Amino acid sequence: MKWNDGIQCKVMLTFDFDAESLWISRNEQNLKKPGTLSQGKFGANVGVPALLEMLAKHDIHSTFFIPGWVAENYQDVVEKIMKTKHEIGHHGYLHEWVDPENPEKEREVFVKGLESLEHITGKKPVGFRSPAWETSENMIDILLEYDFLYSSNMMDAINPYRTKRNGKETSLIELPVQWMLDDAPFFLFSINGPSRPIFPANHVMEIWKEEFHAIYKRGGLFNLVCHPQIIGRPSRLDMLDNFISYINSYPDIQFVKGKEMACYYRDMD
Repeated sequence: MKWNDGIQCKVMLTFDFDAESLWISRNEQNLKKPGTLSQGKFGANVGVPALLEMLAKHDIHSTFFIPGWVAENYQDVVEKIMKTKHEIGHHGYLHEWVDPENPEKEREVFVKGLESLEHITGKKPVGFRSPAWETSENMIDILLEYDFLYSSNMMDAINPYRTKRNGKETSLIELPVQWMLDDAPFFLFSINGPSRPIFPANHVMEIWKEEFHAIYKRGGLFNLVCHPQIIGRPSRLDMLDNFISYINSYPDIQFVKGKEMACYYRDMD
């Protein structure tokens, strides 16, 4: 199978630029722990610049999902992302996990993050990825209300699809994700859980190569999720660099931003 434009496999490289919000949202006590927060600072000060340099080398434009708090506190980094023509997506405000029992708070956080991103970037994002991919039954309604083009939160498919509400298809496109194509399950470590073993980069490389090859054969969407503070470590960055070269060794592949993928699917649907 190939896509209608002759491409065998669409590839999205996406980056959740959480900075310290990842740690603050886990536990507000981390605000008093500079060592813990420094992991997030690494993502902003080292990870993002290194990723931008590497993506430029491969002539790839990606999507960075950014919480509003991060945009407010790292405006200069966000401006560098924008200047290099990468897409900015909505990623909450302070990386808060959605509580389905508190729809008022869910809406409040969504709007606050959206307003921050609009103020900092000068335009409204069209894509949304909820922190930790946690959503509620309200999320589709909120995204439709604010005229979002796509969501990237669900693990129920390989290829994009139109979301449904009350049994009817909506205009909102879902770009599916999966934990095995996320760097956090393999590399994210914390002394105060939840924590995971730290895997060698070549172990993760093999998992991603296997999954890419399988999706390529089926003519699907390969949607990789990484975090600058995680993938930005030197050995992991080298691994991602090599993985991109591996992908480029296949014929008929195309790297796309989230907006490009959603628009393409919408127009072909």
